[in-house]
Amino acid sequence: MEHVQQRGFYLDEIGEGVVYRHAPGRTMTEADNVLFSTLSMNPQGLHLDAAYSASQPFGQRLMNSMFTLATLVGLSVGHLTQGTIVANLGFEEVRFPAPLFHGDTLYAHTVLTAKRPSRSRRGQGVATFEHTGRNQDDVVVAVATRTVLMWLSEADHLAHQAGA
Repeated sequence: MEHVQQRGFYLDEIGEGVVYRHAPGRTMTEADNVLFSTLSMNPQGLHLDAAYSASQPFGQRLMNSMFTLATLVGLSVGHLTQGTIVANLGFEEVRFPAPLFHGDTLYAHTVLTAKRPSRSRRGQGVATFEHTGRNQDDVVVAVATRTVLMWLSEADHLAHQAGA
């Protein structure tokens, strides 16, 4: 019997400039916002205080942008990097051009903007992704450029042959 394990792509299996659309989207709830804000020690009234937020420019509570960022990246994991990433190296740019509110659904896509073999780690390479999040009305609410260290597929095959 053949076994197939779910995984993301190895670095050499993904193409630069290809748009990877992630499904499903994620509807952001009030409970998500309160829990994430509380867990991350963020008491910002714009996330937690409905009366205060009503008097502010957007007129309602905003989703915590760090939760939006975490969800944006998280939506890509099962599709692109599950089991094939070595480490998250950093973010070069993060923008939130429009707000996200309770009840909005976040949809994401990712474009690989650059990739190269690692100069110091055999069997691994560096990838740069641009993650874009849109709400249900197709408005861009988040963009993040992220660099990661990933496995190359040949390294995985060699490791398994060696019994690792």
